[in-house]
Amino acid sequence: MVFSTVFFLFTYFPIVLILHTATPLRYRNAMLLVVNLIFYGWKKPAYILIMFASIGIDYVHGLLVEKAKAQDDDRRARRYVVQSVIFNLALLGFFKYWDFIARSLAAVGLSFMPVLGLELPIGISFYTFQTMSYTVDVYRGDARAQRNIVNFGTFVTLFPQLIAGPILKYKDLADQIDERNYPVERFAAGVQIFTVGLAKKVLLANNFGALWDVYKAMPPEGLTAAGAWLGAVAFAFQLYFDFAGYSDMAVGLGRMLGFEFSGNFNYPYTARSITDFWRRWHISLSSWFRDYLYIPLGGSRVGKGRLIFNLMVVWAATGIWHGANWTFLLWGACYGVLLVLEKLVWGKALEKLPSPLQRFYTLFFVLVLWVVFAVEDFSRLLPYLGAMFGLGGAGAVDGVFFYYLKSYLPMLLAAILGSTPLVKNLWSKLPEKAQKVLCPLLMLSGLLLSTAYLVDGTYNPFLYFQF
Repeated sequence: MVFSTVFFLFTYFPIVLILHTATPLRYRNAMLLVVNLIFYGWKKPAYILIMFASIGIDYVHGLLVEKAKAQDDDRRARRYVVQSVIFNLALLGFFKYWDFIARSLAAVGLSFMPVLGLELPIGISFYTFQTMSYTVDVYRGDARAQRNIVNFGTFVTLFPQLIAGPILKYKDLADQIDERNYPVERFAAGVQIFTVGLAKKVLLANNFGALWDVYKAMPPEGLTAAGAWLGAVAFAFQLYFDFAGYSDMAVGLGRMLGFEFSGNFNYPYTARSITDFWRRWHISLSSWFRDYLYIPLGGSRVGKGRLIFNLMVVWAATGIWHGANWTFLLWGACYGVLLVLEKLVWGKALEKLPSPLQRFYTLFFVLVLWVVFAVEDFSRLLPYLGAMFGLGGAGAVDGVFFYYLKSYLPMLLAAILGSTPLVKNLWSKLPEKAQKVLCPLLMLSGLLLSTAYLVDGTYNPFLYFQF
């Protein structure tokens, strides 16, 4: 089930709100656990069994870690943490990477691993990271082990962010799981945030996705340089408004149910360096890798050789987390190299450049690497990249480019504005009375337009479901 459907908007979630309001406070987590599991297993009920396994293993290991720590047996506590991590990585590895490894081995003549044709459980990359961090937080003393398995299950399966994030850390949500309040202001803010996210997804991301599909499917000999860059821009906006829109909807739904989730994006396309970009893009994933991989490896307080190693390990893991394909590993490795170069070679020189040049530098690499991210077939990826730089393809520009540029110009301008804090800043300068009048009108307009688009349209993918 996805948020941007008429069924979810006008049937499922209203029922959830009614049940949530009618359920006594002490039973609300149990009620949420049930609706979470229904949401997750809507089309594939078998996935719920995997969820139960994840909940049970990590719930037990959290208690074992805390007990061992209370007995000053650090060695046993670390052993329990390792067991939990191994289970989560094995679960993720089996479903996500078995067939990838089997096909890669078969390509070089090694066929001892059969291709199983496994279907990836939705959101497994997100919830395994959440549960994996739980035992680590308990071991570090950042959180107490949860003794109520219903409350722990609610944390793992919380449907607003279950299948595409943001990735929650138990230490940040523990108090809210046990007890939370429901001020009207939080609910109203949740409605506003959700509606903005829905509009981003439905009105912008879906339309840019249609444009990207045109250029992605175009034969290499028909691609012009201008068209290839327009396609890259279209994908960049599709991915941003798709994922940022989903994250906004998750934050908004969470607030309506009494939870406070951290934001996942901070205008990443305004970044002035690659380092800055990854402080702004998918913040919950970046901070997870920082807290649970980069810092344990030694972080940046090491020699240059070890720093390079740490960064490349983290970015290889980031790449392969996104998908079981060599192009994702290449994408992550490229970002690792760029971050190493910024830290050790040209970072200080970059800081001295004028702001427009810093942003141009950042967007240039981001757009090129989004193509690496999006085109998973090397036989199509290399010609597409070549066309971007005038190598092969159909020259610099053609009538097709001008047709799509003209057709999408209003949407491109809206996307550029929506990718910067300009609209937010202008809104904050309006008188409070004007905000109170305009806000409900804008929210209602956004909801009506999005609903009309959903009723009329059929193109409605969520890109991050595949991860």
